[in-house]
Amino acid sequence: MQHETVCADDGELLHVRVSGCGTPILLLHGWTASHAGWSPLIEPLQKLPARLLRPDARGHGGHALLGEGLPDVKRLARDVINLLDHFEIERIAAVGHSMGALTLWQCIRDFGTTRFSHLAFIDQSPKLLTDDTWRCGIYGDFDNVRSQKLIEDLSKDFVEGVLRLVAFGLNEKARETYLRNSSGWRAARDALRINDPAAATAIWRSLVAADYRDVLPTIQVPTLLAYGTFSNFYTQETAYYVASKLANSRLSLYQGADHSPHLSQPQRFADELAELLG
Repeated sequence: MQHETVCADDGELLHVRVSGCGTPILLLHGWTASHAGWSPLIEPLQKLPARLLRPDARGHGGHALLGEGLPDVKRLARDVINLLDHFEIERIAAVGHSMGALTLWQCIRDFGTTRFSHLAFIDQSPKLLTDDTWRCGIYGDFDNVRSQKLIEDLSKDFVEGVLRLVAFGLNEKARETYLRNSSGWRAARDALRINDPAAATAIWRSLVAADYRDVLPTIQVPTLLAYGTFSNFYTQETAYYVASKLANSRLSLYQGADHSPHLSQPQRFADELAELLG
């Protein structure tokens, strides 16, 4: 595995782990995560075989930002194009988990799908905030008032704000294990401390302001949709909505899985991605 740094078009350094050879696959992690979150999938995916590109989104992975400006999802999308240009990849299969899916939708809005041969979106809604006409966002009941309260919580205690967002959602097991402070939550707490709170919060603000429902019907490339039936954030209604808007998609529901179904059954996800790639 190689750790490479790529200079983005605004001078910021992008950090990428590259491993394997074969079909190029871009893996975009979720908010406050890093390239390390894909570790359980490295071995299964490299059997394809595949060349895996796992970038750390700017403001993530413990990499200090060089510039003074704070990032948003539009900048993350441009970073994707910068990475593809750096590695001279004309078309790539791209997988986005959570924020990674939103990044890809922003990228498609700004640049189209010409750089993507196949796509996979993992447990994400095209619009995070809910209102009287939209219940497929976070928890099915996460309106602007709750969103502002979370941002206030992040400013007071960033790490616990993020953990409570995950814990006090739709997955009762997550709530129970958080309240008893299990080893998994303690490890997550340590991992979150490497993030830049200002950068991550700025990105979060742009994510909750976004609405990609109009982007979904424009996606015509073969697409895999993976959703957990015990997702911390979304009901199955969200999964069915996204599938209904993507004409060339296959929906795969992971029974009992949380917001990271690909990690609950990595071999299954790798097999489904291999099938998508043909």
